[in-house]
Amino acid sequence: MSKTMAIQIDAQGGPEEMKWREVEVGEPGAGEVRIHHHAVGLNYIDVYHRTGLYPLSMPSGIGMEGAGVVEAVGAGVTHLKVGDRVAYAANPPGSYAVDRVMPAMNVCQLPDAIDFETGAAMMLKGLTAQYLLKKTLPVEGLEAGDFVLFHAAAGGVGLIACQWAKALGLQLIGTAGSDDKCALAKAHGAAHVINYNSQDFVQEVKAITGGKGVKVVYDSVGKDTFEGSLSCLRPFGLMASFGNASGPVAPVAPGMLGPKGSLYLTRQTLFTHISSREATQAMANDLFAVVQSGEVVIEINQRYALADAAQAHRDLEARKTTGCTIFSV
Repeated sequence: MSKTMAIQIDAQGGPEEMKWREVEVGEPGAGEVRIHHHAVGLNYIDVYHRTGLYPLSMPSGIGMEGAGVVEAVGAGVTHLKVGDRVAYAANPPGSYAVDRVMPAMNVCQLPDAIDFETGAAMMLKGLTAQYLLKKTLPVEGLEAGDFVLFHAAAGGVGLIACQWAKALGLQLIGTAGSDDKCALAKAHGAAHVINYNSQDFVQEVKAITGGKGVKVVYDSVGKDTFEGSLSCLRPFGLMASFGNASGPVAPVAPGMLGPKGSLYLTRQTLFTHISSREATQAMANDLFAVVQSGEVVIEINQRYALADAAQAHRDLEARKTTGCTIFSV
């Protein structure tokens, strides 16, 4: 049993609960690998784990995304070998560490053309954008020219989605909380942008779409945007909730969906989509291809030392960040 440095939490709460300490790291068991990280990604789900919105057993590691080199391989792992460059988005939490042992199922070989920082920044957010735009589709489907509404368009997932939607020919309407963030989303491919702090996004969406509404809303904000999002949909439209940055959505009466246009409502999670090795690899291949083509550029706008993870969380919750954030290891 060797030692490494990691961020752990002993109790759920504020950023001050995150402790930088020495921990033990052992050999991988069956179906596991040991990875030495070169970079680690920051995601809003890390905040949910820290605060207890998504409960964890204590004490716990934290973080779900990283990139590095395989140092040891457990029995039964056939798709990886010692020395492979890899990246992942995966359960259980624990990527805020110099070294870790983890299940190998969601760990993918990182193409040589993609550096570790990009790999660490793009897996959870890029795979999320992939399943939203490629798999979480309205009943009538999506075609080039269709309007979609994407909240938090200047965030990590949002900036990837803006670029990918443009590559697919979609007209993405992006919302953000400031003019600067709106400009950032626009520069990354959003066809239209709305500052929801100074504009009524429902009225703006109706104006942009000629009163018709959008086929699908992709909403990671949650409580503050949920009802307005439903009002932005055209008949048979899809409300795709995939996060709770402003807090969880209140219980919904299914009957309300009928008068609004026989709407569809879904709550998506990445980990349903990557529940097998084959599905994970197929989605990762799609992501790697669009990044290597240059159609999607992964923007890393903030860098922190891993030991400073608490400050990174404070900045993320204060909405001071844009694009992707990574920790150097």
